[in-house]
Amino acid sequence: MALRTAARRWLPGALVDALARAARRATWLRRPLPPQEPFPQVRAAAARLLVGPTNSAGQGWAWARAAERVAGDDVAAACFAVRRNSYGFADDYGVPVPVYAHPQWQRAHERYVVSTFTHVVIESMRPLFGSRHARDARGDVAVLTEAGLRVALAFHGSDVRLPSRHAEREPWSPFRIRDDLTERLEEQARRLAAFATAFERDGGPVLVSTPDLFDDLPGAIWLPVVVDPDRWQAPPSPRRRRPVVVHAPSNSRLKGTEIVEAAMAELSAKRVVEYRRLEGVPNDRMPAALADADIVVDQLTMGLYGVAACEAMAAGRTVVSYVGDAVRERVRERTGHDVPIVEATPDDLADVVAALAADPDVAGERAARGPGFVRAVHDGRVSGSVLADWLRRTTR
Repeated sequence: MALRTAARRWLPGALVDALARAARRATWLRRPLPPQEPFPQVRAAAARLLVGPTNSAGQGWAWARAAERVAGDDVAAACFAVRRNSYGFADDYGVPVPVYAHPQWQRAHERYVVSTFTHVVIESMRPLFGSRHARDARGDVAVLTEAGLRVALAFHGSDVRLPSRHAEREPWSPFRIRDDLTERLEEQARRLAAFATAFERDGGPVLVSTPDLFDDLPGAIWLPVVVDPDRWQAPPSPRRRRPVVVHAPSNSRLKGTEIVEAAMAELSAKRVVEYRRLEGVPNDRMPAALADADIVVDQLTMGLYGVAACEAMAAGRTVVSYVGDAVRERVRERTGHDVPIVEATPDDLADVVAALAADPDVAGERAARGPGFVRAVHDGRVSGSVLADWLRRTTR
């Protein structure tokens, strides 16, 4: 590390990065390639789509299935994932980090992708081929495009959301704290947004999973998050005297978990609610966890809604979150539907939840609207149509 820092004083950054990649590759080449599953066969179709490599919250797999569902036999799709955690999201094939980092696998994967697929959706600018070409996916984009494949870029949120812009826009933004995380995300978002903007200017589609990201990429196309309504369907809430309130912080800082827990501790002490924090719960156990809840508090700082809120709405639970007027209006303009999430902020969360606990009819009415909203906007038909339209227009 010290040698690399010193080298940056005398050599161009790109050269230093290239030398570092070469050194890593030499180290990895001396290691045996761990056992791995063979690359999957993809059925013959006019368009063969690959989505990867992050599969964030299972969305890569869900988008692949949505494209096939809408386009039918015209499209065959697969999701590739670098398997970094144990949450158990479905994919079509994937590898752990040691395989992803191995040059032998990287070369084989590149040959497989180029020879198998016609279209690729790259998530979060993460490279499909490890560090083979660059630290992000710009090298992969060049290789795929030169090979004749059509490429789209998809972003999920913190990958391209500019913290400084978010802090100006949102009064409770977690990025008003200028720490190492904020600075790291700021540099990443500026770099990726610059590439995405140039990519879009050259005719490449840029997709975003949540409507708030139009502030960062105004020319992007909304590719809504997808959940399976049937998987999350649950019996109606039993309307307990003390409602069970759950909060599942995938990222405590971005969800505002500290604020949530303080407010729920206050209500729990008054015996208004029973509070449960869900953390580290595998994906296959989350439907049961939500079914055992009455109210789900999602997040209080970001001004959006995503996969977790959609899952809770699909389960018919009352969802409380800070969505914001801008996102609500964007969804209404594009879909004709109102987002049935109860609005709350850090200033009034305890009051909002207490009011819902005191009036189960109001809470039940809002909860009852959730499953219909998810089926209309987030069951995959909208996202599948977005992808199918691109695939049909660009199939050779």
